[in-house]
Amino acid sequence: MAYDIAVIGTGPEPDNPVWGESAAMAYRHAEGYRDRDDCDIVAAADIVRENVAAFAEEFAIPEDGIFEDYERMLEVVDPDIVSISTPVPTHADIVLDCVHSGVPDAVHCEKPMATTWGDARLMAQEASRRDVQLTFNHQRRFSPVWREPKLALESGAIGDLHRVEVSTSTLLDNGTHHIDLAHMYADESAVEWVIGQIDYREEYVKYGAHNENQGLVQWAYDDGVQGIATTGYGADGVGEDVRHRLHGTDGVIEITPWADEQARVRQDGGEWETLVADAPAAAVPPAIDHVVDCLRDGVEPEFSARRALSVTEVIFAAWESSRRRGRVDLPLTVDDNPLEAMVESGDLSPGPADEE
Repeated sequence: MAYDIAVIGTGPEPDNPVWGESAAMAYRHAEGYRDRDDCDIVAAADIVRENVAAFAEEFAIPEDGIFEDYERMLEVVDPDIVSISTPVPTHADIVLDCVHSGVPDAVHCEKPMATTWGDARLMAQEASRRDVQLTFNHQRRFSPVWREPKLALESGAIGDLHRVEVSTSTLLDNGTHHIDLAHMYADESAVEWVIGQIDYREEYVKYGAHNENQGLVQWAYDDGVQGIATTGYGADGVGEDVRHRLHGTDGVIEITPWADEQARVRQDGGEWETLVADAPAAAVPPAIDHVVDCLRDGVEPEFSARRALSVTEVIFAAWESSRRRGRVDLPLTVDDNPLEAMVESGDLSPGPADEE
């Protein structure tokens, strides 16, 4: 079967990314589709005409497939899969419009899910009700850097997992990848509770969403495994440049994606052994392959909306814990974004970002 692909939110050309505003992820998505014999990129939409025109030229999209209005695109074109790479605050509206249009069979959206917990739940709910495959681009789980440690875990290299430690810059923007990976290592077990504290003294808005400057979060899976995350100024609490440390009953695995030795394992009483070196930490084309293959085979993707929702719940529960000054037992019952709400209420008053 062949699939027609449409892209919403092309952003600027990849040679000129505006970090924190656009990372040209639409180009990364499109490269994955272009590499497949069963996919044809037929349309793209962006509110900036010159952006979508450049994208169309790069991926051989005809003139009648170029749009500034994605809703008009959905009326004119009949794509099987829609990829969305727009700023975070727009994700929910665009995903819901695509789902409610009845046009695509699958929607693949950039991470993180949304800027409110209510919107994240609604997207997952509506896609499920209408049998639309909805995925979010937690693509790192397809890179050997992160995948090989999972295979080592499954082989019993460190015994039974009992704690996952995470180091990341922020909970929402980058942490959504790392909490997703923690869930992968914990066999996608359900999370029972979350407790966290954050510091937000300097405004940090990335891709349209607020992010804390520093955070410390703990959560528990229902099988007894626990997770700990340190973010921002305190991220090195896990270890310098270490992004994940997996503690088992019989050893430890460390993942340091930008080091020469990207992943290593040490059994109790033994020496460190290399698991991964010289591998790409990102894996967008394999993620795109997974989107298409799961649609073809009718199976739930590894980064389905249901699984992304579990990741997002930990993030918003951590902020809600800071707002409540106490542990949050899941399921999370708020609808808003606790971090944004604390800013709007004046409970948090971040100053201007340091321009130096």
